Amino acid sequence: MSGEEEKPKSNPVMRFLRVLGPGLVTGAADDDPSGVATYSQAGATFGNGLLWTVPLSLPLMMAVQEICDRMALATGDSLGALIRRKFRRGIGASIGVLIVALIAANCLNLAADLNAIGQGMQLLHAGPAWIWSIVAGVAILVTVMLGSFELIGRIFKWLCLVLLVYLGVLFATHVNWGSVAAGLAGFQFQLSPAYLGLAVGVLGTTVSPYMFFWQSAQRVEEMREEKRGGDDAPALDERPAREAHRRLRNGRIDVFTGMAFSVLIMFAIIASSAATLGAHHKTVSSAAEAAKALEPIAGDFASILFALGFIGSGMLAVPVLAAAGAAGLSALLNKNWGLDKNPRRAPLFYVLLGIGMIGGTILAVVSTDPIGLLVLSAIVNGIAAGPFLIIMMLISRDRTIMGRHRNGKLAATLGWATTVLMCVAGAYGIWYTVAGR
Repeated sequence: MSGEEEKPKSNPVMRFLRVLGPGLVTGAADDDPSGVATYSQAGATFGNGLLWTVPLSLPLMMAVQEICDRMALATGDSLGALIRRKFRRGIGASIGVLIVALIAANCLNLAADLNAIGQGMQLLHAGPAWIWSIVAGVAILVTVMLGSFELIGRIFKWLCLVLLVYLGVLFATHVNWGSVAAGLAGFQFQLSPAYLGLAVGVLGTTVSPYMFFWQSAQRVEEMREEKRGGDDAPALDERPAREAHRRLRNGRIDVFTGMAFSVLIMFAIIASSAATLGAHHKTVSSAAEAAKALEPIAGDFASILFALGFIGSGMLAVPVLAAAGAAGLSALLNKNWGLDKNPRRAPLFYVLLGIGMIGGTILAVVSTDPIGLLVLSAIVNGIAAGPFLIIMMLISRDRTIMGRHRNGKLAATLGWATTVLMCVAGAYGIWYTVAGR
């Protein structure tokens, strides 16, 4: 990839597209069917009242994912490996338990996403939902087991484009842009428990722990690919100064583009749902319900686009959810990991990934309460987000590990602000859920 970036006379658009990678995929995977359901529910229930979370989320997501990316670039290690380097064995074991809980939550989330893929195909009159859930689960598992990292990377980047259909949904509806502006500015803020609970859900969907592990792991795999599958990724200080500067710059372009893309889709879903479902006082609890409810209001075209969007995002998010936790735990245990390695070279990684995929597929088929799966995974993610952010911030400020690439003032301020916000939001989300509201 670095060789491609060094072609000074290539088309600037092509140079920009070559730079995009883990950051774009992370941002797109964040808009999975569970995210689509949360955003749709926000628009259907409170209209444009929760749109203020869009401009709030963008700088927080950019800061957190840039830190994750810079940690990988600076050290050549993923977040799991950096946890092993930073913390003593006892603390590391506790963090390992937290990662196992994250893997379990991801399994529940990917089960709900596979269920949504099946429901989406059923909405398109392609057959029973349970069959398509199985087909999607098997197809994704086979692809990640047998496909090369380069092939998987290309598939992921193309799948990101599917999410653009939500912009089509937005322009297919009649939006009150004055109300949208008021929502973005926070003038429709409410203090009711239900409103705050859903706001926590929106923030929890945009800043999820699996994103931290995926971003750093995929950046390391990308750097390994430069050495054609070597076990070590070249850190920034091992590169010539000019090349190191370029990699750092390109990493930020990738991350910032991915996060901007993610919140643009988030905005489109909330605003279009507010203009349709919210205006007609229709409540939804899943992406499939939102797509079905759109049909009599915005027409078949908008409903089909909506369904295609969450089918594509589900196909992208499911392997990300499965691989993120597997990579984190494998690296923490100092075992080989990564989609750039075959199962023989990274057995634990693929066993964990396979367990997540197979377990998620079975749950998707047998579960009668996909929303319950999402609620349970959201609780675990809400508990885990704050601690993982604290861990990440402690590593990224460590001069011994990060050297001259440790956090500056802006990154530290935004990173710790995100950490505090997510700890408070997670605590409120747990109380709100336990209180049965």
